[in-house]
Amino acid sequence: MSVKSSGQFSSRIGFIMAAAGSAVGVGNIWGFPTQAASHGGGAFLLVYVLLIIVLGYPMLMAELMVGRHGQSNPADAMGKLGSTSKSRNIGKAIGFISIVTATLICTFYSILSGWFISFAAAPIAEVMGQPTIANWMTDFSVSRNLVFTVIFMALVVFVIRQGVQKGIERWSKRLMPFLLLMLIAGAIYILTQAGAMEGVKALLIPDFSRVTDPDVLVGALGQTFFSLSVGTGAMMVYGAYLNQQENIGKLTAYVTLTDTTVAFLAALMVIPAMYVAQHNGVQIFADDGSLLNSDTLVFTVLPALFDSIGGISQYVLAMVFFTLMAIAGLTSAISIVEVPTSYIVEKTTINRNKASLLVSAVITILASVIVFNFDALFGLIITLTTERAQPLIALGIAIFMGWVWHRDGLLSAIAQQDGVDENSFFWRVWPTYVKFICPLLISVIIVQLFFG
Repeated sequence: MSVKSSGQFSSRIGFIMAAAGSAVGVGNIWGFPTQAASHGGGAFLLVYVLLIIVLGYPMLMAELMVGRHGQSNPADAMGKLGSTSKSRNIGKAIGFISIVTATLICTFYSILSGWFISFAAAPIAEVMGQPTIANWMTDFSVSRNLVFTVIFMALVVFVIRQGVQKGIERWSKRLMPFLLLMLIAGAIYILTQAGAMEGVKALLIPDFSRVTDPDVLVGALGQTFFSLSVGTGAMMVYGAYLNQQENIGKLTAYVTLTDTTVAFLAALMVIPAMYVAQHNGVQIFADDGSLLNSDTLVFTVLPALFDSIGGISQYVLAMVFFTLMAIAGLTSAISIVEVPTSYIVEKTTINRNKASLLVSAVITILASVIVFNFDALFGLIITLTTERAQPLIALGIAIFMGWVWHRDGLLSAIAQQDGVDENSFFWRVWPTYVKFICPLLISVIIVQLFFG
């Protein structure tokens, strides 16, 4: 059974919104500002933008190209690149690992996004005169984590069960513009507050001495792959839902630009908000200059900022901001859950409805295990998936794209695209770039990551 049985994107804008929705998520609005604030602000931004250009864009394009060529789940799509039984099996293994990685990513993602829903609902409870419920929604507890993880996964299943056009595409086209408008409005509001300009300077003026800092490089690489969903198989699945004539280069550019813009807007809102909070008396830095609560930045600094504003505005701002976060989490989780769902639909006789329920049940159970062993497992799963597995999977994809996929097959796939001259400079250079430069760059950073 082909992944096409699930349908295709009906329009170019539908794909761009869905793929951008996959890329634009918690990694942008929670992860990027947190990483930037923890790793020198402007220095991190500079390294991140550079890595997006030299690694993120070409690797995202490679995943989409592999997915469209394979017209199937990541395991089979990677397997189809091989010309021998051994190479096909290795390709399938890489693709299957990406499916497992996507499933594991969704475990901590569902917990995190559940927090966003609870923090968005808390102001409503407060306004309705239910402070006990509001406190439960914002206090860290096993019960709160479990309840809102289940709620979030239910929302994901609601969309996934409807298929590509009626589910993924329709909801992405609705949610993404709303997310962008809310983000722009939030950034504009924060920038009008006293103290915000200090945050803008911290974000935009790099400390060049930190640009070569291994922690900055590793953090930026992980953020690049996590943000663009590279190495999770999500873009391979979305690539399979594209027709053969779509210009992958242009589509990837639109998605990458949207993703990077959202990450920057999020940082332009969150980091200045930190300094606004500091101006209002909230402590954000420790005595040694390090950032307090870096892992839970948006759950500590921003609520404190909203509280310092007072009045009804604090509740409106809190609800709007965390609703924004929840939408970002939903658009990304949809694509991640689609990865194992598409695999099950293709490989078994289980229909999409049952497959999405099965996948969500497995993710919810695994997430529950993490909730009950939070200190030991939450950070560990994040590290194993986003900082270890995703770069290694990306390395495997680059090697297969450049060295295993027969060049005639690759050139044929390139030539089929509308408006593409396969003899142009870009399309002559890109296969060679993915073959040599991407594996080299990824390998250098992986060595630093594992042995530095």
